[in-house]
Amino acid sequence: MAIVYKTPAEIEKLRAANRVVCAVLDEIEAMVRPGVTTWELGQRAEDLVATHGVQPAFLGYGDPPYPSVVCISLNDEVVHGIPSPDRMVKEGDIVSVDFGVEKDGYFGDSARTIAAGEVSATARRLMDVTRESLELAISECVAGNRVSDISRAIQQHVEKNGFSVVRTFVGHGIGRRMHEEPPVPNFVGPGRNPRLKEGMVLAIEPMVNAGSWEVQVDPVDHWTARTRDGKLSAHFEHSVAITANGPDVLSRTAS
Repeated sequence: MAIVYKTPAEIEKLRAANRVVCAVLDEIEAMVRPGVTTWELGQRAEDLVATHGVQPAFLGYGDPPYPSVVCISLNDEVVHGIPSPDRMVKEGDIVSVDFGVEKDGYFGDSARTIAAGEVSATARRLMDVTRESLELAISECVAGNRVSDISRAIQQHVEKNGFSVVRTFVGHGIGRRMHEEPPVPNFVGPGRNPRLKEGMVLAIEPMVNAGSWEVQVDPVDHWTARTRDGKLSAHFEHSVAITANGPDVLSRTAS
């Protein structure tokens, strides 16, 4: 499938979708505290989807269909955690929230990992390194570079700090569909390595583990991905446009 290049007008539509995503993530982040359930966070996200008049990007996606509008993953859960009334956030947890919407035919997608109260030094460092790796990746989103420059920036920073990048899940192009070409791995591998050009929009999402990069998917819900060794994982994501003026982070702020 070919890469779809966006016009400036289409990038503005993608920005509008991503501003909704950012606004919802801001509200969910403000709710994260010890004692809240992931179900309450999910219900608030559902309410906000209705408030903003957008379509949820995740609900019903895949096979089996994903059952929520938002992915909420705790501690060793890498991605695709399903909100549940039985999952209560505890002091010291790290909570990864991944959220996407469709607005006027264009998609927005972003994620962040949030500390619940006081977290361990390892958890704080893991979050910091993951966030930093995303910023380094964004700085490589310049026309003329290649996808591997994004991947290398993430992998080098993560591994230099003693952590590992997940290889099972990768970033992706985004536009009129949630997942478009090209794949954007968080590691340098043997796959396709297209050159970055103006009009490309990429969802860059480092998923970083405190231990091994290996993950396993829950055999019961078929969605929740956890670290194989039970160690912590963090996840940050932005949707970024490649422009003549450099990287344009569409999901940075809600204003």
